[in-house]
Amino acid sequence: MNRLAVLAAGAAALTLLTTTPALAAAAPAETVTSCGASGLQSGLATRVCADVSGTTVEFYGTVALAGPPSPGSPAPAPRQLFTTLSVEAVGGGSPVTYDRPVVFTASAVEVRALAASAPCGSTLRASFGVASFPWPSRPVVHEVTLTC
Repeated sequence: MNRLAVLAAGAAALTLLTTTPALAAAAPAETVTSCGASGLQSGLATRVCADVSGTTVEFYGTVALAGPPSPGSPAPAPRQLFTTLSVEAVGGGSPVTYDRPVVFTASAVEVRALAASAPCGSTLRASFGVASFPWPSRPVVHEVTLTC
């Protein structure tokens, strides 16, 4: 192989090595889901979770039956629930709150907040409360720290 061909191959390899990190940085971040402890509210199992992708976080609350229905029992009657999902940066600003009425039947329900971006190292806290007459809300809480 002549010198010109060796130089061209070396230049092509150097170009490939220097562009590879840029391509990796442009790739979308992997989404990691985490959830807090579940709790009982209005006789239902509730939990608040977070989907974290890079510096973007989307919190959501879930409502499900607290346990399987007894064999042969009728399906639960639909219930009007009043949900509150609050998200705040720990140590800063006031919380952003989403109040949504939902109708719960026998299948699980998700109540989502808008996705938000926060700087690396930030800790975000969400609380999810469910109320249904005559039961008051007893929110469940979950925190995530963005480790970029």
